Amino acid sequence: MKQRLAAFATAGPWLIVAALISAALTSAALATTAHAQQAGGTLRVGHFDSPASMSLHEESTNAVNRPISGVFNNLVMYKQDVKQNSPESIVPDLATGWSWSEDGTELTFPLRQGVKWHDGKPFTAKDVKCTWDMLQGKTTEKLRLNPRKSWYVNLKEVTTKGDHEVTFHLTRPQAGFLAMLATTWSPVYPCHVTPAQMRLHPIGTGPFKFVEFKQNEHIKVTKNPDYWKPGQPYLDGIEWVIIRDVSTRLLAFISAKTDLLIGVTMPQLADVKKQAPQAVCDVFSSSVARNLLVNHKVAPFDNPDLRRAMTLSLDRKAYVDIISSGQGDIGAVMQPPPSGLWGMPPEMLAKLPGYDPDVQKNRAEARKLMEKLGYGPDKRLGVTVSTRNIAGYRDPAVILIDQLKEIYIDAVLDTIDTTQWYPILTRRDFKVGVNVTETAVDDPDPAFYESYVCGAQRNYTGYCNPEVDKLVDRQSAESNIEKRKRLVWEIERKLAQDDARPILFYTRAAHCWKPELKGMTVMVNSIYNGNRFEDLWLEQGVGSSAAPAKTGAQR
Repeated sequence: MKQRLAAFATAGPWLIVAALISAALTSAALATTAHAQQAGGTLRVGHFDSPASMSLHEESTNAVNRPISGVFNNLVMYKQDVKQNSPESIVPDLATGWSWSEDGTELTFPLRQGVKWHDGKPFTAKDVKCTWDMLQGKTTEKLRLNPRKSWYVNLKEVTTKGDHEVTFHLTRPQAGFLAMLATTWSPVYPCHVTPAQMRLHPIGTGPFKFVEFKQNEHIKVTKNPDYWKPGQPYLDGIEWVIIRDVSTRLLAFISAKTDLLIGVTMPQLADVKKQAPQAVCDVFSSSVARNLLVNHKVAPFDNPDLRRAMTLSLDRKAYVDIISSGQGDIGAVMQPPPSGLWGMPPEMLAKLPGYDPDVQKNRAEARKLMEKLGYGPDKRLGVTVSTRNIAGYRDPAVILIDQLKEIYIDAVLDTIDTTQWYPILTRRDFKVGVNVTETAVDDPDPAFYESYVCGAQRNYTGYCNPEVDKLVDRQSAESNIEKRKRLVWEIERKLAQDDARPILFYTRAAHCWKPELKGMTVMVNSIYNGNRFEDLWLEQGVGSSAAPAKTGAQR
């Protein structure tokens, strides 16, 4: 370690910090602790929806992330037993460590040897290069959808040195680059398997092997007996039972037909505590924000005054009170503190357009804007509000429709199946919608590059402000955390002023599981990065006579 850190003695401050974190965590990852895990058993999870495919690199929903995360490995990952994602919780995975060049533009990973893909072929540096060449659109085989391509605008190339070393070459330093590689949305794919095959039958190096996907029935994975981490996983397999209806999914858990229920709403939590008092439940503030989508490219919504009126119509507290029983959070693009690392302080947030708690004053201003555009009590604007056909989307869309009535807009709801929802958004085949911002990791780079810079595939509203793009690049290159935060908050202000994609609210939810299930950690600032499940195990001999339900704070 001393030799490694000495090599960075003349480097800039951000590089020294990165080296310290890398060296310390590489050493920590090698340490072992004594556990009393038991092997065996199949975990049954109530799952909320069928994804369009099994390909992590082509999807953007937990419908595929949760069941398929354990099929893969990353170069680096977030520790699965740490609740808050941060640079300090990044550890090696398929890489054995990492190091930066002095100028912060080259990131080198030595790779594990002896790792095999599920089909028996060896994992090599070539697979890493193929994966990121594919994400940048450089390969002959193309992804059907590439939602995170914009993450890698700063990546010049990936080079290999033999079979067990890769280097990522950046055009400039990028403080959040390692964070993006650590999210579950950044798995390494095999070079020898086509994207078309990965959509149907993914091949990984992870603790679980894909078995079967039956639309609207289940997704099954089984233990990888040749996993490169000795003794893991502990489970024999996981069956993700697809139950779209939230009430039916809750009943399946209460009646012990499933062992784990993910995303329990706050109203449902009371039912769990009453009807399944033995369950263990952990409440968390979701990192996923519900947001209002308004297509900037189609009339009449290409008018900024109309978009501002819609923003001013929002009563964010009503979303929190109705959907989260008063326990949600109000924030901007970055998740609010204390769960989020980058969110604005409340006093700064309140100064953004539409965040003034005086809702009636906001709506009076909105009506004036609408009247200037020719609308009023006798001339109302009709529109369709599109959203994905699951409860977490439908419920806020219904509230939005009610709130838009206050400013002379009459809307009807159009619900769309998951398999069609994201293609519709990508084509911008909508006028007004309610969606979620799937924050892969609590870092500004993926949040801004994925959804707000000009031309990004997931910039669904068509928003484009070159001044904001320049600020996004500036914050990305900034190594000083406090200076970077100030830039992030400046970007937040400009996005709010431009009504780019108004954030409605952040909900709170819970994961609940039977007491036999051990090793579960619920992350507070990413719902996507804690689904590897290689550390989970089922304890034998614990049944319904276990202690009453406990919250995460009590455990």
